[in-house]
Amino acid sequence: MKHSIKSIFKNLSLFFIFAAVFAALGVIVALDHTTSYKKVDNLANQKSMATDILNLSKENLELSLIQLQGKTTQLRYDTQKLHTLYEYSFIERVLLSTSQEYLADLETLEAHRADFTKKADAYFNSTTDEETKAAELAVSFDTFKSHINAIMIKSISYDQAKFNLHKQVTFIAFIIVLFAALWFRKQLALIYKDLELLSNPNFANYTFFSQEAEAISLKIKRKPPATENPAMLDAVTGINNLKGMMNSYSEKKGMKESNYTSVTVFEVDNFSKTNKPYSQELTQSILKKIAFSLSLHQQATDVIARTEYNQFTLILSRPSKEQLFKDADSMRQGITELQVSSPELGEIELTLSGGHVIKPKNLSLEEAIRQAKKILLHAQKDGKNRIFQVKDVAKSEL
Repeated sequence: MKHSIKSIFKNLSLFFIFAAVFAALGVIVALDHTTSYKKVDNLANQKSMATDILNLSKENLELSLIQLQGKTTQLRYDTQKLHTLYEYSFIERVLLSTSQEYLADLETLEAHRADFTKKADAYFNSTTDEETKAAELAVSFDTFKSHINAIMIKSISYDQAKFNLHKQVTFIAFIIVLFAALWFRKQLALIYKDLELLSNPNFANYTFFSQEAEAISLKIKRKPPATENPAMLDAVTGINNLKGMMNSYSEKKGMKESNYTSVTVFEVDNFSKTNKPYSQELTQSILKKIAFSLSLHQQATDVIARTEYNQFTLILSRPSKEQLFKDADSMRQGITELQVSSPELGEIELTLSGGHVIKPKNLSLEEAIRQAKKILLHAQKDGKNRIFQVKDVAKSEL
């Protein structure tokens, strides 16, 4: 059974969403743990302040009253803050359903806190029956402290339940992520092997893992590459002919869309169908050498073809317009360095004239070639052995 790359990547996308959800749950758990620590710290702080109030001395009554007012205000703020903190305890509220019990504990705590601060205020603001009021304050303190301890013990049990839940979810998530990682690693390795084999001509006996790679391999088998199709090649030079150029351009034009594209038409000077100064054997040798020299500069995205008897067309792709012209002119200069000779004619000097245009994306290849040929005529009239651009044509007409 062949696997679909599309389905594999769809499942991989779903896995990443699943992993993101678990990561979000992990963040929620971390926030919940932080909130739990803050609640316990809040309760411990309330117990400490209540103890401080109980231990205030009446010897310096004015100072004790100021401290009493500040600590009772802080106690009231802290008990109210517990309600706010509980709003962020997502796991306790949603998964453990402790809202009713915990909020009831907070109401009781609020009542004990109010009673304790009332008794403290009565004790420090009275001058009679102090022993009775001190005893009532001590009882209220014990009740308040005992309820704080009870809430803290419950918080520990809540945290234990949350930890057990978190442990189970983490264990399950680890198993799923580990299995998915191994599974997708294996599938992606097989997909990569499919793609790697597609670039190898010896894949005939290979059993493809993916449907898409197998479909591509079948198309490749049915359709011979342009480099092996005689109808696409020039019989003399072995490079693309006009048909092969058009086919190669259609295959390569999307490889580097961010680059600029140029079309350059070169014509061998003093060498045409009507002007045949050399024998057929020497002519073919010259054309082969020119084609070979031009091909030495060819990059993966370039297309080089012999499109007429003495004309070569170059379709280049480079990051800048300046680089396009520089490379085309380097190819022209490379031809002038070729050493060609014959017993009858001796050393033969070869030169090329060229027309060079930058091809916009909205301009057809045929129109770009037509413009390059018009510019080529101006280069030939101006002395040959040079490349003209549009701006050079304007200068020559002036």
